[in-house]
Amino acid sequence: MPPESQPYAGASQPDDARPPVAERLDDDHFPAYTMGRAAELVGATPAFLRALGETELITPTRSEGGHRRYSRHQLKLAVRARELVDQGTPVDAACRIIALEERLEQAERLNEELRRRGADAPVHQHH
Repeated sequence: MPPESQPYAGASQPDDARPPVAERLDDDHFPAYTMGRAAELVGATPAFLRALGETELITPTRSEGGHRRYSRHQLKLAVRARELVDQGTPVDAACRIIALEERLEQAERLNEELRRRGADAPVHQHH
């Protein structure tokens, strides 16, 4: 999975190195949810979340005590995986589909940004 699936890998960093609380609350990638809470929100079992980790769809951050912590972004991916699995898709195939959907979404965002920049750029005429 791309690095943004775990931007808080150093969760055990000192408080002064972490973003302010208000910023963390707005951050879809902040690892705020415990395994139990994440499973409850997704409507899945902890074993299902561990299986998603084994396929590397989501890589939870570990607390100092070694407990898994999930971000809202990771929970959104887990919900999508659960939907696909509920429709009969094997977990590993569901994870590959979601990884491709994520890459496509990133490429579309980049294309749109490049298109906007191109529209703003002056046109150079060659004689």
